[in-house]
Amino acid sequence: MNGEMKADATLVLDIGKTNVKLVLLDANGATLAERRTPNTIVNEAPYPHHDVERIWEWMLDTAAGLAKLARIGAIVPVTHGATAALVDESGLVLPVLDYESTLPELNDAAYLDARPDFAATASPALPAGLNLGRQLAWIEHAYPDEFARARHILMYPQYWAWRLCGVAAGEVTSLGCHTDLWQPVDQTYSTLVQRMGWQHLMPAIQPAWATLGTLKRELAERSGLPSDCRIVCGIHDSNASLLRYLESDTGAVLSSGTWLIAASFGTALGDLRERDDMLANTNALGQPVACMRFMGGREFGAIAGDAPQACSIDELQKLIDQGTVAIPCFAEAGGPFSGRTGAIAGPQPTSKEERYALATLYCVLMSDYCLDALNAKAAVVVEGSFTANPYFAPLLAALRPQQKIELSDDASGTTCGAWMLAHKGKSPERGTTSTEALPLQGLNAYRDQWRAKLNGNESHT
Repeated sequence: MNGEMKADATLVLDIGKTNVKLVLLDANGATLAERRTPNTIVNEAPYPHHDVERIWEWMLDTAAGLAKLARIGAIVPVTHGATAALVDESGLVLPVLDYESTLPELNDAAYLDARPDFAATASPALPAGLNLGRQLAWIEHAYPDEFARARHILMYPQYWAWRLCGVAAGEVTSLGCHTDLWQPVDQTYSTLVQRMGWQHLMPAIQPAWATLGTLKRELAERSGLPSDCRIVCGIHDSNASLLRYLESDTGAVLSSGTWLIAASFGTALGDLRERDDMLANTNALGQPVACMRFMGGREFGAIAGDAPQACSIDELQKLIDQGTVAIPCFAEAGGPFSGRTGAIAGPQPTSKEERYALATLYCVLMSDYCLDALNAKAAVVVEGSFTANPYFAPLLAALRPQQKIELSDDASGTTCGAWMLAHKGKSPERGTTSTEALPLQGLNAYRDQWRAKLNGNESHT
């Protein structure tokens, strides 16, 4: 091996709801290479499920190419939440259910009877399979023989770690992500686990940064990765974005992707409102964090269209002047206005640029709404895909002049957090920059108009 490949690099498997990425980072946290593929859903029997075998084969083939660029010393899995795998000694006993499937709402009397109160779990009642407990209860009811064969219920990051090294583990960030399975204050399993008799399926809990083992020999031989490559336990994606802010003076983080998660460190859990899809996630240190979310990336795409075209300030100002507003919501599940049908009020956008501008304004207004609901007062950091939108953070800064709005210099906070897990919490050589406000004329009145239309449909205060 040549001198350029002596230092260990870290390979992050980042499975988002829309895309799957493999990111190779060097010893300082700088990105050496990135590869991605769509995260597809198989809409076939027995139910809509994740195409894990396609991801697996793509990951191993792609890792083989990345192994030629650097010596990979660790692999860290990071995934979206509300997803688990039922496995026995040889593999999956059933496919990994897609949480957007409405099937878990069928025959869920046992789940509803056993489901703990919001006060205990800070996990709001959600549609489809967004509550993992509902998924598991439905699968046990619909497929009792296969469920009985399961040896472990693995949260999704830990499923990938298990496939890579053969060691089963639990981890609190995925367990504490609106699953109904976890009590965030007591940091223990909820009564749902006991009532459903699932305790024996839950493997021992490990820290997100724990090394579970090394890469299986046959996988090392196939991929060309070192046989001593460490497999790290892994973490829920929006919690990966929080890692580098847990000991800072940051007040809130907006982790953006398919979902936009607003996480506020100073909000009391008693202030959370279940009906508004407010919840407590559990961070990597086992601490509850007040959150609110909506499908920001999904809704942006629904408004902007399939081939979005970036706008200018002129298009933003035009929409504000003419009172064109997007009223939530434009996704089928999740968020404070779940169940409503999205609509565009006022003169309709007439170009791709105007649709992009409207989508930007919508996501800014929704984020501002979430921060207000969380009573978030201190500095806010924007992470993830919305860092690439040149107007998102400046418009948010204009609406919230009492707060510092900062922009992460890392377009994927999940990748940064995953790298930190492999380096025992060491901070990468990255930072944030303060955002200058974009005080468009009439912006505050535009927000007032938007909120008045919300209250015209249903009171949300």
